Amino acid sequence: MAMLQNIPVVINSFLPSSRQELAGFASVQGLECIAPLVKTVEETPEPVTADITGEIPSWINGSLLRNGPGKFEFGNQRYNHWFDGMALLHQFKVENGTVKYKSKFLQSDSFKINSEHNRIVVSEFGTLAMPDPCKNVFQRFVSRFEMPKPSDNSNVHCVKYMGDYYVSTETNYMHKVDPETLASMEKVDWSKFVAVNGATAHPHYDPNGTSYNMGNSYSRQGTRYNIIRIPPQKTNDSDTLQGAQIICSIPPQDGAKPSYYHSFGMTENYVVFIEQPIKLNLLEIITAKMRGKCISDGIKWEPDHETVIHVASKQTGQLIPVKYYAKPLAVFHQINAFEDQGCIVLDLCFSDDGGALNNFTIQNLHKSGQALDEMYNTTARTLPRRFVLPLDVDSSTATGQNLNTLPYSSATAVKRDDRKVFVSHEDLHLDDLVEAGGLELPQINYDKYNTKKYRYFYGCGFGHLVGDSLLKMDIETKEMKMWKEPGFYPSEPVFVPAPNATEEDEGVILSAVVTPQQEKNTFLLVLDAKSFTELGRAAVPVKMPYGFHGVFASSKQ
Repeated sequence: MAMLQNIPVVINSFLPSSRQELAGFASVQGLECIAPLVKTVEETPEPVTADITGEIPSWINGSLLRNGPGKFEFGNQRYNHWFDGMALLHQFKVENGTVKYKSKFLQSDSFKINSEHNRIVVSEFGTLAMPDPCKNVFQRFVSRFEMPKPSDNSNVHCVKYMGDYYVSTETNYMHKVDPETLASMEKVDWSKFVAVNGATAHPHYDPNGTSYNMGNSYSRQGTRYNIIRIPPQKTNDSDTLQGAQIICSIPPQDGAKPSYYHSFGMTENYVVFIEQPIKLNLLEIITAKMRGKCISDGIKWEPDHETVIHVASKQTGQLIPVKYYAKPLAVFHQINAFEDQGCIVLDLCFSDDGGALNNFTIQNLHKSGQALDEMYNTTARTLPRRFVLPLDVDSSTATGQNLNTLPYSSATAVKRDDRKVFVSHEDLHLDDLVEAGGLELPQINYDKYNTKKYRYFYGCGFGHLVGDSLLKMDIETKEMKMWKEPGFYPSEPVFVPAPNATEEDEGVILSAVVTPQQEKNTFLLVLDAKSFTELGRAAVPVKMPYGFHGVFASSKQ
């Protein structure tokens, strides 16, 4: 890591002394095998009535929509990576204290062509499709040099654009879906509307419904990270992404090795983009097929590079002159960001080691005993942390001093030169969170507190390779509350506000809880968000794989 020697001792004292301390590795023994959570299941297209224990508040009316991989092989060919499985959409429909469950596979082109041929025809993130065995030797050889088409297997998230629900991944394809029936309605290509080669599965929303996202472009002008704005409403009923526009294009530090990113931050007036040292080696990715490699082999953790944070105005589309630099970090999910007293407060979950992306292979997730323990103990913990980015930095700003004047944050920001500020984080947790395995899949009371100063966030504790607890974090006290039940693995918590709520944590947390134990059932868990105690659960006799993300679709919308 290229650290300047004249940066004050405040930064030097922050740096960890060993790899164990640096990356937050654990030493755990006796983990339960979770292989059944990463295996193919059948879809449940007809609603199944759940068995209620406790009470489901009658004011909750809508559907928890979940997305994630649900099929991991076709014929005798198996996917290599957890991220490769075919998208399975889940719905827990809650109405007047009752719950019904159903699921359907997304009818993507990838799913349909793989099913038709009963083999893996379309390559995914960690799996290279083999040449058609029906072709002759020469045809199979030539096919190695054909550019692979991006998959439309949208297995990451459920999102909204202009009032419609979509399932999305990180390629240029999304699918519009019906949140009531889970029917696949329309395939939508980002590149038909804006010049990008993909977009994240984590858009942000202004209060008026305007959406923002980010996506890369690769052209003769070079590689760019692009900020995209999507209007809040349709002009015609058939509209999908009409009116979307790129408002800012950011050149990477290295055009041949742009950063991988899964999400970004947003305040009322700015978009915050983190250029982290998880690098996409474009040459390796482009030539992967001819070399017999998959896309994931071209993604590398390069900790010799610092992290660079870019800030762009949502109104003008212009980058602010100053860039912020931090130690190498690996981030998937932002928590929240807001402006206060001339600073941007940026909260996110990150680890100090980015080598974990390729740890989540099917083979690793199927391990048991000592091999499983070793895999978990060599995967860095992800923790909630805060940066403070001072906006008013120019030639008159003093160097070598902490520019963070916010009395409630110990994060530091030290000017290197006129356009460079080195930032160090503040931990948003106590030691008990480290013992719980760290936190990922963070959520907030988004509708009321996104881009605003807030106090609470929720997430999954990762005492296993997947979430094994639910956590509520208090930013002011840094204390946490936990829900945990041995043998059960809760999904990303989704906050649903109570009607006419006046307090930030007045509402419920919904989570789909799964288990590898065949004699036990999947259930929808409902927690009181304030006390973090269980109100009720709705069990269904079906098996769900551990998925990624979801959203609550209110029946009032």
